[in-house]
Amino acid sequence: MFESVEIQAKVDKAAYKKESERLRTELLAVQKTLPEGKVPVVVLVSGVETAGKTTFVNTLLEWLDARGVQVHAPHLPSDEESERPDFWRWWRALPAAGRAGIFLGSWYSDPIVARAFKKSDDDELDAALARIERFERMLTDEGVVVVKLWLHITKKEQKKRLESLESDPETRWRVTAQDWKFHKRYERFLKASERALRRTSTANAPWTLIEAFDRRHMTLAAARAVIAAIKSRPIEEKKPSAVKVMPAKKNVLRSIDYSLKLGAKEYDERLDAAQGRIGTLTRKLRQKGRSMILVFEGADAAGKGGAIRRLTRAMDARLYRVISTAAPSDEEKAHPYLWRFWRELPRTGRITVYDRSWYGRVLVERLEGFCSVADWKRAYAEINDFEEQLIEAGTVVRKFWLALTPEEQLRRFKDRQTTPYKQYKIGPDDWRNRAKWDGYQAAACEMIEKTGTEDAPWVLVAADDKRWARVKVAEAVAEALTEEL
Repeated sequence: MFESVEIQAKVDKAAYKKESERLRTELLAVQKTLPEGKVPVVVLVSGVETAGKTTFVNTLLEWLDARGVQVHAPHLPSDEESERPDFWRWWRALPAAGRAGIFLGSWYSDPIVARAFKKSDDDELDAALARIERFERMLTDEGVVVVKLWLHITKKEQKKRLESLESDPETRWRVTAQDWKFHKRYERFLKASERALRRTSTANAPWTLIEAFDRRHMTLAAARAVIAAIKSRPIEEKKPSAVKVMPAKKNVLRSIDYSLKLGAKEYDERLDAAQGRIGTLTRKLRQKGRSMILVFEGADAAGKGGAIRRLTRAMDARLYRVISTAAPSDEEKAHPYLWRFWRELPRTGRITVYDRSWYGRVLVERLEGFCSVADWKRAYAEINDFEEQLIEAGTVVRKFWLALTPEEQLRRFKDRQTTPYKQYKIGPDDWRNRAKWDGYQAAACEMIEKTGTEDAPWVLVAADDKRWARVKVAEAVAEALTEEL
């Protein structure tokens, strides 16, 4: 695979000067189109150690308008990063629409290095690469231009550069024991890298191999690759569209017994018991290296807020956070859909409660036409992958659908209209959503079917009786904590 970039191609100074001036002008022109098209660009600069990755990034920064670019360099995960899924730090670094993010090293580094140092096997490497491929597919589906550059030199050239740096007192500091460890394992590193590149060079995010024997040749080739990738991006804009949702083939919400009720005494006893368990168990999350995410979805006026308040009363206020998900801000719209949820993930020992969540894409956005059909159809797989990463990182995930009958919803709507301190809870959106009751029910059934998993199950809660619903939720959370801890 790498033989094609081991021919020692060179560019003389005069040719470099002429071509670099042309490319620099073209690169700036291409960069100016990014804000107009609301296009985010991710540039990965990877490759063999001492191949000149930093040199190229420095040149790229000189050629571009630095105000629209941010560079991210890999480092050992901080405590904050290590307490969340591996991809958390990469999601936070994604550029907004119209900007470019240059990654000096990337999400490929850890899997390749682990394999080269025999800290993982081929199956583990392949699993990591499959996740990377899904991540990059999601980025490109969201309109991100992903440019992947691999800078290559031979083992002989690598040794020559290390020795040259080490022999000069001015540059000796740049060579570490780790560099020589990489050099010693060059063949293993290359084998793992080849496997990674072959498995993740896709039509939407291909790798470009660049020979780095000659710095001038490398710089020109890499710059051309960046320009070509941006210019070849799809220009067709996805158009949001509302669609009529057909009735669900299997309506799981109809199987719920909405007549379930609790008397005041039993309600108090069971709620107190569940809250006691929750209070004790949530304090153990930290020592067990776990965190928790609770998702609440359901029809308007189903009682999500009331159920959440009965939960949080049992928790240490320092440990939990309730996020009410509203329409996305301009900043959030400038990033991939899941970005705003990734950035809010809880640390070890913490709990995040979502009053509505990422499921909005397959519910309100689908029904109201706020996204394209392609967007919400692929969202099921993206959400499953997202939640799988949460679980692998030690997060306890439970999702609640609070279901009520249309008759009970109407009664609550009217109560809100006539009760002064409840009037803020009712508005035109609620009535408009109610008019699409059947569509929302069908969308919810499809969502539950496609995203309910063994480790992140949906708990269906009959919510016509608020006491029953609140106890059902509290007991389910207590049971989940008992099982997981």
